Amino acid sequence: MDHVISDRLDRALTSALRTMGNAERATRIGLRVSQVSRPTELGYQRYTPSLSVVLAGRKRSIVGDDDDVWGRERFIITPVDLPVIAGVVSADPDAGFVSAIWQLDTRIVTEVAAAMPRPHRDDAPTARLGTWTPGLADAFARLIGLLDAPEDIPVLAPLVSREVVLRLLQTDQAPRILAAVGNREGDVVAEATALLTRRMAEPWSVPDLAAAVRTSESTLFARFRQVTGMTPVQYLRRLRLGEARHRMVVLGDSAAQAAAAVGYRSASHFSRDYHALHGRPPAADAEWVRQQIMLNGSSVR
Repeated sequence: MDHVISDRLDRALTSALRTMGNAERATRIGLRVSQVSRPTELGYQRYTPSLSVVLAGRKRSIVGDDDDVWGRERFIITPVDLPVIAGVVSADPDAGFVSAIWQLDTRIVTEVAAAMPRPHRDDAPTARLGTWTPGLADAFARLIGLLDAPEDIPVLAPLVSREVVLRLLQTDQAPRILAAVGNREGDVVAEATALLTRRMAEPWSVPDLAAAVRTSESTLFARFRQVTGMTPVQYLRRLRLGEARHRMVVLGDSAAQAAAAVGYRSASHFSRDYHALHGRPPAADAEWVRQQIMLNGSSVR
């Protein structure tokens, strides 16, 4: 890693550790900083539009067919709501595992993108993991550094936020951001994911979803996969299984109740899909997760 990038991320880690636990301050600049002391099991998580950064340790993220282990040398842009399977695979001996998630403000992204020269259209798939530039690492470190100076947040946070977006749009991840913000095709994907999330129990088909967002099946399928890394069917299945796990663990639903609530019509189909994703039958997995929460205080979401 470039020494300038490494130095800036070291600064960001120091600021994050110094203010760990001050969620209110982090929320003011759209940040969520977390720390765990050891590796964790893979679990279901919902990623909202955001920039995800690992400052110490390494994690594994499974999005559709992409299965990546990554650390501070990369970052991930999530342009729309995504169901993700993720877990910590290694922790730093001193800092543990430290990550920061910065919520993307679509209004800022749209404003900054509109002020930039229109980028060359490239339809080649964009790698899911982004590559840091010195400019982006410097801007991000200054954003994290605002946690040390809360009195500066009202004045500097809007300016630094725009610079972070600018630097992101100058990286290899620009197409991923632009695919979901400020253009008709991206709006189709965002609208489709919102529909599936709100109405996951309904018997969706690709033709039904395409009609609901007023586009063709071929356009929806291609753009959906480009932005999310999944087909609409894969996305819906991941949503349903994640919500079913939450209902069993947190709400106390039986496997049959959870399956019906999220839209499964067949108990055997639900059990098969669930076991393939989580590695255990539904009821056994829910009991295992409850035990982990009691032992470690970890959360299913």
